[in-house]
Amino acid sequence: MKNFLALLLTLFLGFLIVATLGNNNFFPAYGDVDVTTRVSQKYIDRNVNGGSEEVIYGQATNLESGPANTITAIVADYRSFDTLGEVTVLFVSSLGVALLLGGAKQKRLELNFKPNFMLKVGSRALFGIILMTGVYIAIHGHLTPGGGFPGGTMIASSVLLLYLADDEFRAKLKGFKMLESAAGSAYVLIGLAGLIFGGYFLVNLLDNGVLGNLLSAGMIPIIYVLIGLKVGSEISGIIDNFLTEEGV
Repeated sequence: MKNFLALLLTLFLGFLIVATLGNNNFFPAYGDVDVTTRVSQKYIDRNVNGGSEEVIYGQATNLESGPANTITAIVADYRSFDTLGEVTVLFVSSLGVALLLGGAKQKRLELNFKPNFMLKVGSRALFGIILMTGVYIAIHGHLTPGGGFPGGTMIASSVLLLYLADDEFRAKLKGFKMLESAAGSAYVLIGLAGLIFGGYFLVNLLDNGVLGNLLSAGMIPIIYVLIGLKVGSEISGIIDNFLTEEGV
């Protein structure tokens, strides 16, 4: 009976949604939309400071949002408060894993094989390459696809590589916790500074510079570096918790 009532409720809600959208002026028929009248088109152009000049890569200045990467302009500027929520979700996930798996007395999970010399040397070489690639992606997130989240994930993957390939490797978990706390606190403080001095959370208080330059987009490169450090340290902490077991 409960399943039948749930089905009826679902069908009723579905009917209401379809009927409402079908008679809504905000949802015109396919192909009838003039994108030049939509706010989203202004976000793509990013020249909404009252100017009408064309946005040109490597030349345009004084844009409302400075990143050459449009996705970064949306994620780290127009909806930066939502990004704070995403960072918080990752923090809560990391905290949950630590509470569930972090015992008072733990030891590293032993592997079923003994890494040989070539595996250890090769993993250390790849560790540096993956680590620097992650740092590069985080720093250049305002110019190319990437940013703090994928960059931080790559940094954590380099830690995972050493965990699996080198039986002598031990993550400095205390250092990761301090790094995560410092990066997260700095991110929130910068956002609050924007709220106090600019009127909304994480408002850009620096000059956006020239579109496409490395030193451009105001505070967004700084924010992405902090997010990369926070994400990398949190995921590294999760890896450490999963690859340890309670001591006997």
